[in-house]
Amino acid sequence: MVKYSREASNPSKACKAQGVDLRVHYKNTYEAGQAIKGMNLKAAQQYMQDVCEKKRCIPFRKYKGTIGRTPQAKEFKMSQGRWPVKSCKVLLGLLRNAEANAEFKNLDTDNLTVKHIQVNAAQQGRRRTYRAHGRIGPYMNCPAHVEMILEEAAEAVEKPEEEAKPKKFTKKQLAMRRLKIGGGQ
Repeated sequence: MVKYSREASNPSKACKAQGVDLRVHYKNTYEAGQAIKGMNLKAAQQYMQDVCEKKRCIPFRKYKGTIGRTPQAKEFKMSQGRWPVKSCKVLLGLLRNAEANAEFKNLDTDNLTVKHIQVNAAQQGRRRTYRAHGRIGPYMNCPAHVEMILEEAAEAVEKPEEEAKPKKFTKKQLAMRRLKIGGGQ
């Protein structure tokens, strides 16, 4: 069993899913993961489907150098966005896996939200490319580890009204109050 970076607040009402050494770009997967953080499970799945069909985009917030602009990013108050289809398909598979884990634990899948999603860079793969004058250069790839925790939303409980506690005063404050009440005698 692999250790997650954090545990669910209520493990009986949560489910997990993770992928290790996934052959998808780390930066694209990071941005896609941040886009679905806090979303409902069904909404996140629909969003990933829409990105794969290029109906909606993933806003690029952190790794945004040389990212083109698109009007689809206005939805997120951003201007830069892309459609990382491969990353979205991998995340969609993880969401499906988490949903299956939730059904196995008899959780309500319509009531699940993505509470935690973390994308880490995995160890790079090394290949070679041939350069001018007989030299050889590196040809690296940047895979990713992904982990997510989905939790069932707890029902809101109203806070009971508490009785007002009597105010406590120091001796000095009581003396000052007596002076004010008594007037300037």
